[in-house]
Amino acid sequence: MGTDWRLESCCGTEEILFCILFGSYAAVNLLLWRTFIIKPMKLIAVFAHEMSHATACWLTGGTVKKIEVYTNEGGVTQYTGGMRCIIIPAGYVGGAFYGGLFVALSGDRIASTVSACVLVAALLGSLCYSPNKIVVALSLGFVSLTVLFLFLDWFVFNPLIQYLTLYYGVFIGFFSVYDIYDDLITRTAEGSDAVACHELIPCCIPRCVGVQFIIVALAFQGLGVYFALLMMTSNDN
Repeated sequence: MGTDWRLESCCGTEEILFCILFGSYAAVNLLLWRTFIIKPMKLIAVFAHEMSHATACWLTGGTVKKIEVYTNEGGVTQYTGGMRCIIIPAGYVGGAFYGGLFVALSGDRIASTVSACVLVAALLGSLCYSPNKIVVALSLGFVSLTVLFLFLDWFVFNPLIQYLTLYYGVFIGFFSVYDIYDDLITRTAEGSDAVACHELIPCCIPRCVGVQFIIVALAFQGLGVYFALLMMTSNDN
């Protein structure tokens, strides 16, 4: 049977549970947004932002010197070479992309396992680029958590890794939307990626760039939900 691109066979129990979890995760994040409880998740979202800069740098032939994350929910990726016109916007756009990708891959157990392993590899790999103490703590903490969920999922009970992957995706995606809105639309934060884009390409007004980024970020979340449901309906068939 072919792929159900129109999701005509949706939604069974698994798909309904996915939608409930997606909404619940979003609601919990909103309720706890200004509490210390989800501070580690905010920092891992910042890590995704900085890793996006680093990935763009590597893909365009540059060299990454340092990756740092700070407790004020900021970060920096020091690099040389590469294409700045791609590296600069990669932070916000890349973070949103990773959020949508995690949401999409949460629709399948194998895909979730692969995404979790890639996250573990990225966290461990960041330790090779002069990390500060926050990056070290994040790496060790989230590697331990993710590996624990992988072990429990494959040897004790499933689908735990899918639930964790979905939460990573929802949080990173929503943090990207919030970060873009707060840094680029409600104000123009000095040193932000949008300001750097404006300095590089003067016709790119920071707030206009922010509006474009936020549309892309929301689109990634929507696509993530669609492809997750697509994988689940395909597996059912």
